[in-house]
Formats: sequence, C-alpha cells, structure tokens
Amino acid sequence: MDSALVEEWRSFAAFARAPEREFGELSGFFEVGRKCVAARAPGRLDVMGGIADYSGSLVLELPIREAAQVAVAEHSERVVRVASVNRVEHSVRVASVDLDRLLGDEASTYATAAALFRARPEQHWAAYLIGALWLLVRERAVRPLRGYRILVASDVPEGKGVSSSAAVEVATLQALAALSGVELQPAELAMLCQKLENRLVGAPCGIMDQMTSACGEAGRLLELLCQPASVLGMRSIPAGVELYGIDSGVRHAVTGADYGQVRCAAFMGYRIIAARMGFPCIEEAPGQVRIHDPIWGGYLANVGPEQFVADFQAALPERMRGREFIERFVGTTDPVTRVDPNSDYPVRAASAHPVFEHLRTRTFTELLGQELDERRLERLGALMYESHASYSACGLGSAATDEIVRLVREAGSDSGLYGAKITGGGSGGTVAVLARTGSARGVREIALRYARSSGKQPYVFSGSSPGACARGVRSIDASAHTA
Repeated sequence: MDSALVEEWRSFAAFARAPEREFGELSGFFEVGRKCVAARAPGRLDVMGGIADYSGSLVLELPIREAAQVAVAEHSERVVRVASVNRVEHSVRVASVDLDRLLGDEASTYATAAALFRARPEQHWAAYLIGALWLLVRERAVRPLRGYRILVASDVPEGKGVSSSAAVEVATLQALAALSGVELQPAELAMLCQKLENRLVGAPCGIMDQMTSACGEAGRLLELLCQPASVLGMRSIPAGVELYGIDSGVRHAVTGADYGQVRCAAFMGYRIIAARMGFPCIEEAPGQVRIHDPIWGGYLANVGPEQFVADFQAALPERMRGREFIERFVGTTDPVTRVDPNSDYPVRAASAHPVFEHLRTRTFTELLGQELDERRLERLGALMYESHASYSACGLGSAATDEIVRLVREAGSDSGLYGAKITGGGSGGTVAVLARTGSARGVREIALRYARSSGKQPYVFSGSSPGACARGVRSIDASAHTA
C-alpha cells in the first residue's frame, strides 16, 4: 500500500480516538465502549465527459489523492451529531438533529426530509452526512436504536469542482452501512449517494462523481457509461502521460443556477427532439413526462452527431423561455429538475454538448489504447480544448478557467503540456491538464503565472488514490484515547 496512505490512515485513526486533543469542543464526542468504523473516499478529476453524464455520455474520471475520511459510532444520546474538521486551519463545524425528529412523520418522505435539512441554512452542509443515515432507514430498512456520532476530516477542497461532496457522501454512507450490517455493492453505494444529493441536498448532479469516489482505482481512469451507471473498465494512464488539476480559485457549485439551467436545457432539447421523432409521451407529474424512446433509450448522448446536425440542430431554439416550452411540451424526462416558466434556457448549445462530448470521449478513450506518439498526444489535447469550448458555448465557462487553459495552450508541447479543459459542473473550479511525464515543473509554472495575473493562489492536484470500495471499511478503537 502507498506509504502516504498508510500514514494518512494512522493520523486519522489517532485523531478519531481522541478528537478533543485538537478540538476541545469535541470532548466526549465518541462514547467509550462503542464500536467505531471508518471509511475513506476520494474526490475526482473529470478528464472527459463532464456535464454530459446526466445525458448518458461516456465519461473518463480519475480518483484524486485528496479524500474525505469519516468515522461513525452509535451513541446513547438519541441525537445524530456530526462534526466536520479542518485540521490544517484548525476549524470545526458541528451540527445535530434529534433522532426521533429525523425518523418521525416530519421527515417521512424525501420532500419533507429535504425541507427539514433546509430549515436551518447554517447547518445545511450536514445534510450530506445526516442524510446518509436517513437514506439507510428509508431504502434499506435500518432501524436505529440509538443516536450516532459522525466525524469527518476531508482534504478535498470545497468549491473546486473536484467533488468534495461526493467524497463525503460516499465515505459516510459506506461507514454507516457497515456499522448497520448493510452490504452495499459499489455501484449501489454510488447511486444511493446520488439520490441523497439529488433529493435531499437539492443538487442536480449526475452519477459520475459518486461512481468515481466509490468504484475508482488508484492511477486508473474510470471508464463509465452513464446509462445509468455502467463501468466499462478501468483504463490505465499510458506510460509517458500525466494528469494534473489547476484550481482557478473561483468557487464552483453544482447547485448554482447556471449548471441547473444547462442541465434543464439539455432535457428540454431531448424533449423537443423526441416530439419531432413522434415518440409517445405521457405526463407523469407536473413538469415531468415519460417518453417511449425505442431508438436512443431516453439518452440524448445516443443521438449520433451527424443525425443531430442534419435533422435536429437547426430546429432547436438557441434560447427558449421556460413558459413557452411548458405550453408546447408540458415537461421533461429529468427526475430532478423542473423548467422554470420565468427562466431563459440555452437549449441548442446545451443539447449539442452531450451529443458531441460523447463522441469526443469515445475518441479520447480509443486514442489512450494506442501507442501515444506526438501526433496522438496533440489529438488528445485538441479533444480537451474542444470540450472546454463547448462548456463555454453552454454558458458554463469562466474568465478564470479560460485564462488557465490559454496559458496551457500557449506553453504547448514544448513545455510538455498538450491539453486542458474545465472540469465537472463548470462556472469556475478546476482545470484538468494533460501533460507529458516529468512536466510537473511546467504545470507549476502555469499555476505561478496564473497566480501573478489573478492574485489567487491556485492549488495543484496531482496523484491518485483508491476509491472507497477498493479501500474498504476499518475499525477504530475510539475509546482507547491513545495515539
């Protein structure tokens, strides 16, 4: 095992045995004599595929070295208490909810449970953690007899577009499931975490983040077909190639209006295309329809690029008011977003993105399987630049990430740098960089130049680590109070 991961585990286990040594307010956090289990889940670097995951695209994702570690134990107090600590900045956030309230009629459905978490905005961050317990009760018939303590220490930076939320969700749910005697398969763990984020937290993310955090392998790209979540393989990064991430310093949020609007616009585009194809459509709920699609299986990414250009692109409006769409088409097939009648949506660009991103990612994957000469490396980089431009066409670019991509492109292959693209949900966050092995100095030079021009201090992501299921769950003697 990687010596850095061994040391990481030792440090966390020692901390979890006696968190009050670093944070006095956590004195007695874990109860003496209770079984305590811990799990670890990494963030991810989105190499190709990105926001096309919710439209059924192929994606390539790398689990990063940074990860969330979570320790959980039962407690005699019928309260679910969570603490999220930053051991570098020496800060701690604490939140709690009464167990009976969490399991009572007030939170008996997804909608009422989500409302319970929203009722205290200052503690809404805890929905990612406490929601995992509620999910086990709802979906796996867990019947808690006592309260819980959940301790989180994560070095996945928040708001950087590397899926800090998925890391926390996956580690928490994995640990709680193990403590409750519930066995979850890797894909099942990921899909439950996506449901948590979609329906309890209110973030309309796709599946790639949770699948990478749960199923990823160190140093390998998760090749995932999001229809809904089929792992096609773990693709080794070819010799001679490295992947990095450069943080723009501009905070990304998957709950942001831009991401939600682009996602909704893609489903609007699919609905319009389905209507042109004459597919049967049934209204299932206000703003939501079910379409019988015998050709593409309900996934926009399955529409071929040539057919899209020839038959559909011109028919899709560049922008469309939500009210007009609802009047003409009733709703979309998206289970987690609804068209706002008062919003304006970039339908054409948002629909084109998954169609062409699916092709770009397939081409990228095929190239990775070939001997990577200079020409193929340049082609891989070009695909990343095309993906980045498509984000901007959808409205998910940012001046900061554009500048990092420009600097990488300017440095070029002479500096060992071949391609770059914005990652994840866009609108800021991190830029993925494809580089020749041994180009760490060139990457850090880009980060330094960006820091000089922007006044921000970008974090550079490098390295990889195993997903939660490859790592497994471990026990901690939380009553030992020794390091």
